[in-house]
Amino acid sequence: MKLSLSLLTLTLISGSLLLPVEGINKKAIASDETTPVTPTIELPVSQPTEEAAISTPAENEKNLATHVVLNLKERRVYVYQDDQVLANYRVAIGKRGWETPKGNFSVIEMVENPQWKNPWNGRVSAPGPNSPLGERWIGFSREEGKYIGFHGTPGEHVMGQAVSHGCVRMRNRDVKELYELVETGIPVIVQ
Repeated sequence: MKLSLSLLTLTLISGSLLLPVEGINKKAIASDETTPVTPTIELPVSQPTEEAAISTPAENEKNLATHVVLNLKERRVYVYQDDQVLANYRVAIGKRGWETPKGNFSVIEMVENPQWKNPWNGRVSAPGPNSPLGERWIGFSREEGKYIGFHGTPGEHVMGQAVSHGCVRMRNRDVKELYELVETGIPVIVQ
């Protein structure tokens, strides 16, 4: 579901705060429902019965990647924060004739529970862990109508092989972890 909003209004106890939506990750505003999304979020005004713990900024920070490197020869993706490896995963890559493209890219799209439309017969798969795209899609290339990205797969036994049509297949648990480490715009280097 594609959402196009220009402002998100948060109603707070002391008033309203307007924030641009463009900087908010799609997963935070996407919905599986077909009903229109109301851009206003009402926060409860009731008094807390217990003293709530206030988290410090350090508790809220997560280690986000600064770049991702896909090593085709090793069939492994490395997630970096500056020069430190945060994580690495065994992957499956494009097969002969459908090779995963080499080059410098960036994350252009992120989708939770993506649906896949088979380009050969037009069938649309149901989202979820058994979908050909698994539970997450992280697109990094769109050339000549062909999309390339990291995605989950129910066929986890193919890790380390060249079997896809150019995409990078990952275990569902791995692509969900990668999804939490990256955001749109970060570099993806395929070598």
